[in-house]
Amino acid sequence: MTDTSDNRTTTTCPEAPSLNFRLGALGAAIPLIFFVGWAVITSVLGLSSEIGLVMGALFGLTLGLLFCKSRWEAYASGLFSGMAQPIGVVAVVAWFYAGMLAQVLQTGGLVEGLVWLGGISGASGGAFVGLTFVLAAVFSTAVGTGYGTTVAFSTLMYPAGVALGCDPVVLFGAILAGAIFGDNLAPVSDTTIVSATTQNADVPGVVKSRFKYSIMAAVPSLVLFVLLGNASSDLEGGSAALEAMMARTDPIGLLMLIPFALVLVLALRGHHLITSLTWGIVSASVLIVVAGLAAPGDIMAFDSDSDAVVTGALVDGVSGYVNMAILILLIVATAHLLKLGGTMSAITKGLTRWIGDSVRRAELAIWGIVALLNSAITINTAAEIAAAPFVRELGEKYRIHRYRRANMLDAVTSALGYIFPWGAPVLLGWATITAMQHQYDWLPIVAPTEVFPFVFHGWFLLLIMLFAAATGWGLRFETPEELAQASPTR
Repeated sequence: MTDTSDNRTTTTCPEAPSLNFRLGALGAAIPLIFFVGWAVITSVLGLSSEIGLVMGALFGLTLGLLFCKSRWEAYASGLFSGMAQPIGVVAVVAWFYAGMLAQVLQTGGLVEGLVWLGGISGASGGAFVGLTFVLAAVFSTAVGTGYGTTVAFSTLMYPAGVALGCDPVVLFGAILAGAIFGDNLAPVSDTTIVSATTQNADVPGVVKSRFKYSIMAAVPSLVLFVLLGNASSDLEGGSAALEAMMARTDPIGLLMLIPFALVLVLALRGHHLITSLTWGIVSASVLIVVAGLAAPGDIMAFDSDSDAVVTGALVDGVSGYVNMAILILLIVATAHLLKLGGTMSAITKGLTRWIGDSVRRAELAIWGIVALLNSAITINTAAEIAAAPFVRELGEKYRIHRYRRANMLDAVTSALGYIFPWGAPVLLGWATITAMQHQYDWLPIVAPTEVFPFVFHGWFLLLIMLFAAATGWGLRFETPEELAQASPTR
């Protein structure tokens, strides 16, 4: 059965029988090895995409079939058993609701409202860079999408900041850093959802427990952005450029902070994530229509002349996660095959020999596994999904608390996803800025290889979690009652 009192999932699924593979435990890992290799190669060639990763996962699973010595029907049964695991299904449903909320808030003009707030502050140079980081952090926490934050703030805040005398490289770094903050902390973020559900943890508890890490990384980041954010020379025609930016903003969009606050309060008070998101979607939709921020059809409409037939923010919120939803189910299935084929057990035994009785080494191993997979897979959520089974297996063996495991998984994933020059959000922001040169020919382009040292929040978050693993700072262990709650899904 499924426990609906909080965000923990205790759904039980029938366990598929073990499988035998050519090359033993290595053979069972072929689907994942192929997928990681596919992700690295497509990233290096600049061809990485969500649907491309879906195809890589499908090809890997098909290749694994050829290595299976058991009956192929048993392999297929194990594959479908893996896809039915509640870990993936819960994350998919939560993504859809979070995506709908994010799109509705954007339709209501939250980005424009935040930019307006930045513009009237009178900040310039380093002060504006610091303000951009704060506003991007607020927005990404509100809507739960780091990618959406990167696009929105690269479109509006980047040109405005350049016009106000900000250093373009540091400003771009501040946008990415703000996106990291929300991607890591927001209750409705895809990485938050995945990190919690894969470790059998409740989202409100995870968010509360990781707040201290997020703030510790954010404060020095803000200081550095303010200190280093001044441009070496003023932009010619900066006042005209600023006026063009401000003409596109509207303070009434700040009304969308009300539904955001409602979702945050409900989630942190222990309401189920779906319940919190539903109230946010409903209240935001009503507020948009009543305040005249958009037409009801902008939220959802039926259009027989459109190829999509059903259009609007709600539809965009769901469709934006369809490919990732398919990908998470395939990767969860791949991880399940690792378990059935003995790979997970073999890796755990090998690491256990090195770890011994040291919880510190166990956490360092978790940190290293997550960092390694995020270095290879350019879409951070996909990397998190791939790393999650290893984190859970090691964490449960050493009784590391589920909140701690979720925080280690999410913090490293969120940080590295926005640091590496080949990371999807970095390339997305770079492409957005490049495209805007058609509108603003004076706008400087920042290359991904230039910005990665200045994504300060990501670097601090990464180092804080390494420090926590190496020293045991913040370490918690599972109680017997919590271990009993986890047992139904093991």
